[in-house]
Amino acid sequence: MTIFRQCLAALFCCLATLASAQSFEELVAQLPEGKFAERAAVVAQLGALGDPRAVPVLEVLLEGNLHVLKSNEAIVAVREVGSDDVAYDALTGEEFGIIPRRGSSKIRVNNGLRRDIRAAIGTLTLRAPDPALRLAAADAAFRAPNPDQLELLQSVRSDESDSEVAEALDYAIAATVLESDLPDEAQVAAIDTLREMGNQDALSVLTPLLQATNPVMAAAAKDAVAAIEANQRLWNMAQNVWFGLSLGSVLLLAAIGLAITFGVMGVINMAHGELVMLGAYTTFAVQEVIRASFPGLFDWSLLIAAPLAFLIAGGVGVAIERGCVRFLYGRPLETLLATWGISLILQQTVRSIFGPNNREVGNPSWMSGAFDIGQMTITYNRLWILLFSLAVFAILLFVMKKTSMGLRMRAVTQNRAMAANMGIRTGWVDALTFGLGAGIAGLAGVALSQIDNVSPNLGQSYIVDSFMVVVFGGAGNLWGTLAAAFSLGIANKFLEPWTGAVLAKILVLVFIILFIQKRPRGLFAVKGRAVEN
Repeated sequence: MTIFRQCLAALFCCLATLASAQSFEELVAQLPEGKFAERAAVVAQLGALGDPRAVPVLEVLLEGNLHVLKSNEAIVAVREVGSDDVAYDALTGEEFGIIPRRGSSKIRVNNGLRRDIRAAIGTLTLRAPDPALRLAAADAAFRAPNPDQLELLQSVRSDESDSEVAEALDYAIAATVLESDLPDEAQVAAIDTLREMGNQDALSVLTPLLQATNPVMAAAAKDAVAAIEANQRLWNMAQNVWFGLSLGSVLLLAAIGLAITFGVMGVINMAHGELVMLGAYTTFAVQEVIRASFPGLFDWSLLIAAPLAFLIAGGVGVAIERGCVRFLYGRPLETLLATWGISLILQQTVRSIFGPNNREVGNPSWMSGAFDIGQMTITYNRLWILLFSLAVFAILLFVMKKTSMGLRMRAVTQNRAMAANMGIRTGWVDALTFGLGAGIAGLAGVALSQIDNVSPNLGQSYIVDSFMVVVFGGAGNLWGTLAAAFSLGIANKFLEPWTGAVLAKILVLVFIILFIQKRPRGLFAVKGRAVEN
């Protein structure tokens, strides 16, 4: 008896398989018939059928290449081969050969039908071996919920082993339940599931339910929407903090070299932005050489460009100090005008060599892309720039505190006359300090080339912000520069949504002006020649 039942079950399975194959072919044959709404119904049935053979047929239909031959009414996929149109059987892939002009009619689709086709394809890939395909299919089922697919989604969910795909399927099932006529208990449970989802996609599904005639549904949706909006406000605040830290890292790189120069020498270097620009153009030149001769080294381009940018910008800085600035110590207005003139010379030199247009600097693979933490998106290039700026800060702090050169620089900062009497060559300390600050500006240019346009005007965008950071943090104080850069970056990003980018900068500038009226030496005052004067 048991054997008889097993044979009978196997027979039923075979019959079901044959019926499924026949119904699949019949549904494909119905695709050219009727209006768009009727075709959409056929597409939905193909998706609910669960037959993987429907995927290539629907993909060809989505591309607009599914035709009906006028000679025998066969459903074919039409591909362009050279100058000819070649027909292939949509079900078997068998080649029918070249079709004559006007030998077929296209099965037309509109935007609504395209959306239904994508949803059906997504549903059909729910059982794909690749978890990424299953995840994309679950997302498609969430965005275009179809009550006819609810049983399939639940069946797939019970067999799913990947936690991320399983979570996406839970959300897709919840969205589909809300489109069905299931009892209130099931729909309230679906609302609770979407409440846990907690993002903008969940809000887009739940917001229409606020107007539901069913008071139970409306109340549950109201509570869920309120909870999601509160959660999003927290994530938006975290995102603004991240954006502020990202901006602060850029300001830190741009300003830290200026802080050294201004703190030790009391020189207002208006050419500092152009030194940043030289670092960016060094990165561009290195990448051009690598693209032309060593394409396999492109991912190493920034690591190669960074020391070169430091040396080139640092060398130019030493030349500026030895050739011009050292003759103008104690005359701040003349120094400002002279360095401003040098900045114009450097800009025009770069224009003459590289041209006035923006230059493309590529991102290595390890700086491309992004990842999510909760509902906060973090791009790899900004993350690496933040880590790079902190590394530069740590190295510079070590140089200033633990090396002989740093000791001499601090001695000159605190008391130039006493340092000279102790045998320190203050002139060379000034030159090396200027070169160190310029070299760090070159490193800033390497980083900025990954997030900004590389052009002769690159440095002008950061010179004012750099001076604000230095003044706010305290001239010559590295910790003050760090605190000021991140404080101003975060303040800017919190003000921008309310006031706009331009007014936010103005408000920050007004705050700094008022602040230095109370604390002229900045957040962290340094006792030295520059601040005393």
